[in-house]
Amino acid sequence: MSAGWRKSITFRLTLLFAAVSTTVLLLLGLLVGTLVERHFEELDMELLTGKIELLQSALRKVDSNRGIDALSAKLDESLVGHHGLAVAVLSAEGRTLYATAGAQFPDDIRTRAKRGLTSVWTDAANRSYRGVFAEARIGDASLAPTVVAVSTELSHHQHFMYSFKQALWSVMAAAALLTGLLGWFAARRGLAPLREIRQRAAEITAARLDQRLPVDAIPAELAEVAATLNEMLARLQDSFRRLSDFSSDLAHELRTPVANLLTQTQVTLSRSRTLAEYNDVLASNVEEFERLSRMIADMLLLAKSDNDLIVPHREPVDLPAEIRGLAEFYDALLDEKGIRLSCAGAGLVSGDRLMLRRALSNLLSNAIRHTPAGGHIAIRVATDEAALTLSVENSGLTIPQQHLPRLFDRFYRVDASRRRFGEGAGLGLAITRSIARAHGGDASVRSERGLTTFEIRLPLRP
Repeated sequence: MSAGWRKSITFRLTLLFAAVSTTVLLLLGLLVGTLVERHFEELDMELLTGKIELLQSALRKVDSNRGIDALSAKLDESLVGHHGLAVAVLSAEGRTLYATAGAQFPDDIRTRAKRGLTSVWTDAANRSYRGVFAEARIGDASLAPTVVAVSTELSHHQHFMYSFKQALWSVMAAAALLTGLLGWFAARRGLAPLREIRQRAAEITAARLDQRLPVDAIPAELAEVAATLNEMLARLQDSFRRLSDFSSDLAHELRTPVANLLTQTQVTLSRSRTLAEYNDVLASNVEEFERLSRMIADMLLLAKSDNDLIVPHREPVDLPAEIRGLAEFYDALLDEKGIRLSCAGAGLVSGDRLMLRRALSNLLSNAIRHTPAGGHIAIRVATDEAALTLSVENSGLTIPQQHLPRLFDRFYRVDASRRRFGEGAGLGLAITRSIARAHGGDASVRSERGLTTFEIRLPLRP
């Protein structure tokens, strides 16, 4: 048997259905055979018991040897038409008073008669008999009782049972085969939706991830499977879209500094330069290389985050204290733009100080960059029983709702035309969310009525 058949659900269901139906038919056949044999036994016993009662009644009316002779003639007449039936009457001394021709009885007939036994035995010719033995009084009750025995040959019953069982087992074998075929047909029809799912799934490729499996047209048992597969396809489609966007954005982000480096180097090499000019070119190149180095380091951090490879070194971190330290770092920039900064609340979390400081720095620098001159930034820290929430709110333009779900994507900008070096590579918010998730939390954003709020929610217990 091939591995394909062994693994086939249709074959397994067919085999199971055939085995169950065959077992039921087998038990039914055994039951029918037993009932038929018991019915024949009851018919035989009814016949034999009736003949015994007839003999006992006839012997009670005998009062002489002449009566016994008359009884013999009467018994011969009563046995006409009863093929296979044998009768024997023995005196108390063991003398045979009457016996049908060819009668076969066991040697211990007198013992069996005293006990009133019913027996089945086989003679030398391997013929089976069933007999009934009993005692009977002849005429005067003071005389010793005689022994009467009646038997019937079972060959006709055995022949009938043999033919009956042959027919029964043949019908059962045909029924088992038929039920197996019907089971295979039912399994094939029942699994047709599964084959349709397989065919539809085979048509889905990387370029056709928008295809979905039908849920309404399949049985309820497979609807959950199809729904789960559709959810998986939706996740794959989203991942492919993000990967495609990421590849495109990464190529665009790397193309500009590489093009600048290449152009500047080619221009420099086009003619001889002074030492000062070479120093200026190298200094400019260093800035571009530093930008590329930061971008590569950020991408490495995000790649580790995607594969759960960021394991923070945990220690108690006072977030308001870290925020005040960052505010001092950005104090000159805040004064230059005339931005008011306020901080309220307190709270400690267990986490990696450097990683959390980087996340806070990304949020604060992002808020400063998008807050207009004379605006304000409000940082709040709140705690509940399970988590600490830090929010950074800044005034400015309201971000359209369609952009909010993608603000934490890599290289994503609300205004795609704003891709100047001073605005970073577009990885800050993605890194912030990765750091929050590495600590068991998450990051979110909302924007309405000229206020944009970024939140980081961190569990109080790691």
